[in-house]
Amino acid sequence: MARNKDRDMSQHVSGQANKPLSQPPHSLSHEAVTRETKANADDGLTSSEARSRLEEFGRNELDDGPGVQPARILLRQIANAMTLVLILAMTVSFGIGSYIEGGVITAVITLNIMVGFFQEFNAGKTMDSLRSLSSPTASAIRDGKTITIPTAELVPGDTVELKTGDVVPADVRLVEAVNFETDEALLTGESLPVQKDPKAAFEVETGPGDRTNVAFSSSTITKGRARGIAFSTGMYTEIGTIAAALRGSGRKTRPVIRKPDGSAKPHRNAQAWGLTAGDFIGNFLGINVGTPLQRKLSKLAILLFFIAVVCAIIVLAANNFSSNREVIIYAVATGLSMIPASLIVVLTITMAAGTKRMVQRHVIVRRLDSLEALGAVTGDHLLMFRCLTCAYFTADICSDKTGTLTQGKMVTKRVWIPAKGTYSVGSSSDPFNPTLGSLSYDERPPCGVDLAEAEKQQEGIPYEELIENNKHLEEFLNVASLANLAEVIPTDEGVWNVRGDPTEIAIQVFASRFDWNRNKLTKGENPIWCQVAEFPFDSDVKKMSTVFETRDSKQQNVFTKGAVERIVGSCSLVHWETGSEITEMTEERRERILDNMEALASQGLRVLALASKKYSGLNAESDHDSQRADVESDLVFRGLIGLYDPPRPESASAVKQCHEAGVSVHMLTGDHPGTARAIAAQVGILPPNVGGIARDVADSMVMTAGQFDKLSDGQIDALPFLPLVIARCAPNTKVRMIEALHRRKCFAAMTGDGVNDSPSLKRADVGIAMGQGGSDVAKDASDIILTDDNFASILNAVEEGRRMFDNIQKFVLHLLAENIAQACTLLVGLTFKDASGYSVFPLSPVEILWVIMITSGMPDMGLGVEIAAPDIMMRPPQSLKKGIFTLEIMVDMLVYGLWMACLCLAAFVLVLFGFGNGNIGEGCNESYSQDCDIVFRARATTFVCLTWFALLLAWEMVDMRRSFFRMQPQSKKYFTQWMYDVWRNQFLFWAVMAGFITVFPVLYIPVINHVVFKHEGISWEWGIVFASAILFFAGVEAWKWAKRIFQRRAAKGNASNEMTAESRVFGVGANRLDMWESEQAADREK
Repeated sequence: MARNKDRDMSQHVSGQANKPLSQPPHSLSHEAVTRETKANADDGLTSSEARSRLEEFGRNELDDGPGVQPARILLRQIANAMTLVLILAMTVSFGIGSYIEGGVITAVITLNIMVGFFQEFNAGKTMDSLRSLSSPTASAIRDGKTITIPTAELVPGDTVELKTGDVVPADVRLVEAVNFETDEALLTGESLPVQKDPKAAFEVETGPGDRTNVAFSSSTITKGRARGIAFSTGMYTEIGTIAAALRGSGRKTRPVIRKPDGSAKPHRNAQAWGLTAGDFIGNFLGINVGTPLQRKLSKLAILLFFIAVVCAIIVLAANNFSSNREVIIYAVATGLSMIPASLIVVLTITMAAGTKRMVQRHVIVRRLDSLEALGAVTGDHLLMFRCLTCAYFTADICSDKTGTLTQGKMVTKRVWIPAKGTYSVGSSSDPFNPTLGSLSYDERPPCGVDLAEAEKQQEGIPYEELIENNKHLEEFLNVASLANLAEVIPTDEGVWNVRGDPTEIAIQVFASRFDWNRNKLTKGENPIWCQVAEFPFDSDVKKMSTVFETRDSKQQNVFTKGAVERIVGSCSLVHWETGSEITEMTEERRERILDNMEALASQGLRVLALASKKYSGLNAESDHDSQRADVESDLVFRGLIGLYDPPRPESASAVKQCHEAGVSVHMLTGDHPGTARAIAAQVGILPPNVGGIARDVADSMVMTAGQFDKLSDGQIDALPFLPLVIARCAPNTKVRMIEALHRRKCFAAMTGDGVNDSPSLKRADVGIAMGQGGSDVAKDASDIILTDDNFASILNAVEEGRRMFDNIQKFVLHLLAENIAQACTLLVGLTFKDASGYSVFPLSPVEILWVIMITSGMPDMGLGVEIAAPDIMMRPPQSLKKGIFTLEIMVDMLVYGLWMACLCLAAFVLVLFGFGNGNIGEGCNESYSQDCDIVFRARATTFVCLTWFALLLAWEMVDMRRSFFRMQPQSKKYFTQWMYDVWRNQFLFWAVMAGFITVFPVLYIPVINHVVFKHEGISWEWGIVFASAILFFAGVEAWKWAKRIFQRRAAKGNASNEMTAESRVFGVGANRLDMWESEQAADREK
């Protein structure tokens, strides 16, 4: 489907709809807009009508340019250091008349460019599709239900719900708005938010900045909520009109620094052009564009280019800088040996495949930089800092609770009204159906009573009996129903549709159990209550209030709900006993309320307080914000409500796996400490043996935001352990937590969903947004998005990040080890000189290209898609600074490369001098002759050895430490497991098999062997090949065995590695606390 149906935009009038209305929507009432767009402001469009309009009007997207550009991709394939080396070698070969070598190099260049082009083109398409998955979403009403859809699928006539933090998905004619303001700086340049008025209507010629009854596409909602009808989408929106006018290519030249009068000195022009040229060259070579890893590898390619030049100079110097064609060809061959030509292609394929796999595991990568960062620390959302033992590195994830660790499906379990007692709700198969689940009552408060046991002993009580002559319950239900934006609506089929925040839905369902539904009280021909004002939830005051007035008496009432401590602090009155009058809220009663809150929170319930009062003096036109403090003071306390959000079944196992991987999980939540502690204990964030932990560590494990924020940075740094749970968390608290982790040299990650989480998401090294419940602002600030809002998906991403990081290390090691082997073989081979005094190469240029492209390229692609190692989640994270080039990788590279070179040279020497007559002949670098037969046979033996070594090394690289025969340590197939491992990755299997098989035609087909590859078919030399292959395989296995022995001994000498996963993460060893205290003392002395 096209992004937008082709239409003549020249006829489009600013402010009009896709399909022009009688007047621009800002000049019409919202009823007229609803009627003319054939919309339904209450139930929205039907699904079939929405599909039809999507076909008619196209997708709601701006024309953002040509997308994936084949020409640019083709240029990038040519303009990189590795391809330039091949082009240079091709030019030299043709220049000296070596047409065979030149032709083969040309074929290799063409093949490399073609494969790279198609792979990068497909990768670009993949990333485009991922960007569409991670694009902003819209909350639309369809078929009477509020659903979340991709913004691109919004159509004219859709009823859209807007709230703080959202990005407006289209131009919307507002139907209703409460304290609704949008930031339109992107559109109008106005820095202050604009307050909207849905009841207004304006002249046709009114400019966009004055259309306060319209919310414009791409503007950000800074406050309040609203509902409206989308009338313009895609390029027909105001922002689309601007985009169309500005469409065109941007400047790519650096600006000239000028004086205030506009003149510029001559050197400033030269400076600007110099910087522009530098940018062009950097882009051309790939060191200024792409992700950090791609830039790093481009710089590696340039380094290898210069090394190749140095190697070529060495060859020329060893032959007295002769211009003889043989010498030049030898120099070309040595230069080619240092170029891993398939590296960039394999990297592109691996990263594209990794992003696809992450989507399948509910993780969308918005920025490839984060994908590399996650992989580089062998973990996806990890925070690295030194453990108390200073012996190994561990990691952390900072996670929200609601909807991430828990299911996000709130149900009301307990209600306590001081003057009456405690009401309980039984289990239900449908949390949204108020007719299911029994009601029970106990006159005792939650504090000091086992309500769960008492509930079991009681039978359900009809709600009519509970509410009869119960003024206190009615007052409580008024607050529950009216200080609430959620809707719980029955359908004719007996299904209950819900719209709104999960917390408010749970409270509204409870009110509906008593037939106290908000719609019943506020809608219809003669509603009981009419809304006057709304004060939305604010993370600073932690309260939400509404003001309603009765239809008959016009008496205004304030209804407020929020955090218990904040509500209790705002209450001056309370009904404390049945039958008594309203009394003063004393400190003793506040303490009793908090005790009951603790009792409910200890059961894992999220506890909110409800309050109300009579009020006067507020009207719809008054400045509500300035009156908020007065509205929410001197309230009458009505009771507590306890909501249960059960942990996700997979959260506990996911947290345990994190601990096993050396990853500590922190919960940062706005809930009460008791609730947070209970849920954290249930999912395993807090250790089970808290009683056995040193007191200072235990105290620092659970804190409130108030406690944490009172600490100075120095005091936070002095804590033996950063908090595992921070309750009543404010946005600034999350930012301070990230900063504290950074000061401990941590690689920090943070989850978030609200607009207030954006600062911490941006400050974190990896920001993780929620795909279902997250605001558009949070998604835009994040690096990755969880499509299912599930903590276990973070673990999936950790594993995928580690797997991809491992695979990149594997194929980079494989490629560069071969380059070292080839270069060393050729450089040492300079000592073999013929009768003319010129060096005879052990490997010909075409043989080198064959190894680089065929023997290495395809198996490396197979290594790029290798599955995760069995112990991948049992390892501690690695340092991000080291990246893929760790000390182990570099040592392995040298060991494998030198071992291959030694065996290749040994094979060459054995054939030439051991079993041959040692006659090197003359001109054996150019053509075959009888005198060169032994040289050609020795060269063929060396070529086959190197080819087989590379293929065997590819299989060995499946696990860089474990033996080829025991890559699955838990397997009981002691003698046959290697067969399953080899067959499992069929891409790698057939790539290796192809490498083995294709050796034979290039050895024995006439002309190809003598003229192209410059070698001869071998016979008895196969014995040397097999012996060398066995020695190589044994050498690699011996090196791996030595590494395992070294690591086991290092582990035995490291006391921290003997600790359990819990001990490593929670830091409960007394000896480690002593070490920490010693370190702190040493730091103070310094």
